[in-house]
This record gives sequence, C-alpha cells and structure tokens, in this order.
Amino acid sequence: MCKLEKDQGVESLFFDLASESRLAILGELRKQPLKTNDLARKIDLTPTEAFRQLERLSEAKLIQRQPDSTYDLTLYCKLIMHLSPGFDFVYKNKEYFLSHDIWRLPYQFINRVGELSAANLETNVADTINHAERMVRQAEQFVWTLHDKGLDAMGPIMLERYNSGVKSFRFMFAENLLSADDSPSRGRPEVEERTLPEIPAIIVCTENEAAICLLSAEGRADYAGFFSKDSTFKRWASDLFIYFWSNGKRVF
Repeated sequence: MCKLEKDQGVESLFFDLASESRLAILGELRKQPLKTNDLARKIDLTPTEAFRQLERLSEAKLIQRQPDSTYDLTLYCKLIMHLSPGFDFVYKNKEYFLSHDIWRLPYQFINRVGELSAANLETNVADTINHAERMVRQAEQFVWTLHDKGLDAMGPIMLERYNSGVKSFRFMFAENLLSADDSPSRGRPEVEERTLPEIPAIIVCTENEAAICLLSAEGRADYAGFFSKDSTFKRWASDLFIYFWSNGKRVF
C-alpha cells in the first residue's frame, strides 16, 4: 500500500461514492454480477461511461472483475453497503434529527439506527397519538409502552384489550408520575409497571407494530416519531424497550 493511500481517510471513500452513476452500479451489482453492457443498459449509461465508472470503482476496491467478465462487489464493499442504510436514513430525516435528541439512547441502539430504514415519520401530534391508539386496539398478544402522561388517555383502550384477552402489559414511566395510591397490577398479574428516573423517549410495541418518538432537543415529548410494521424495526424497538425495562424499578 502506497503512502498516499495510507494517508487518506474516510473522505476518500465518500468521494468514490459521490456519484449517482457509481451508486446505481453498486445497487445493481448488489443484486447480481453483471457485465459492462448489461450494467450500462440497466442504469442508462453509454458503454464507454459505464466502463469508466467501473474502472473507478475497481481502483477503489469496491468491485472486482470476474473471469467470466462480470463485475461483482468485493467483500469490503458488501460491508459498506450493509452499513450504509444508517447514513441514508439519518440523511432522509435530517430535519427530525436536527431537532430531536437520539443521544438519550444507548450507543448500541444508535449504532443500529439503519434498522429503522423502513419506518414512516409522523410529525402531527394528533396523528401520532391516534396511530398509537390504533396499534393498541389491534394488539392481541402484548402491549409495551414507555410513556409520559400523554398516553394516559389510552387507559380505557388498554382495559378493553385486557378484557379481550391480551395477556402481557408492560408499562414504564418516569418516577415523578407515580402516585401514592398506584398499585402495580390492581389484581391483574398480567399488568407490570416499572419506573425510570426520567423517560429517554416514547416507545410503543405490540406484536404487529412499533413506534419510537425521540424527545425534542429541549427534552420534551412532542410525539413526532417513527412507526413501522417492519420486522427489523419492531425488533430494534422491542430490544430498546427491554433494555430500559431491565434497568427500570419495579412498582410496588
């Protein structure tokens, strides 16, 4: 490896990827190995321009030419493509992350932010709360929430779901919301409650869907957040809930 290559930082990689044509090539090669003319046809480039871009990507060690004249991603590039959804997701939701504090979450979940890529952002308070209510109404197995007083109005819906046979309710909230006459189960062993010193986010999880609403930069819950039925998103949200649940204080 030459000294120049050693001295280059990640800016070299970003420069290599800073092309719509090169990104399109990598996207097609992620699906299957292709020859130059096939790639040119798929992404609407001339064969000459496609060859020039392939040479650039080969020099960057992002692709490799196979004996049958097809091009394929290198193992190094496959790793980059695996990590890239996080950058893409954050960039697409730039305005949200400028005003909402993801740094209240544990680092291991911030590092997995690419798993939220399939989520839809909702910013209207009424729409968000109505969506959360629909989630709870449709639950058949479990309802887990990390919430502030804004979700207290869903009490009747929770009771209806309990009477309909939902067998697992887990509620977390800030310690200062615990009243003196609170009882954790009120005679219902399926209902569990825990508290945290303060809430880091709003989380709602059911077997069908999940939601995460980050707090604003000022530390307030404005209920703008992400919803999705995607299995990867649901796993991220439930893992996050379980992380806080395991660190919560039981309500006695």
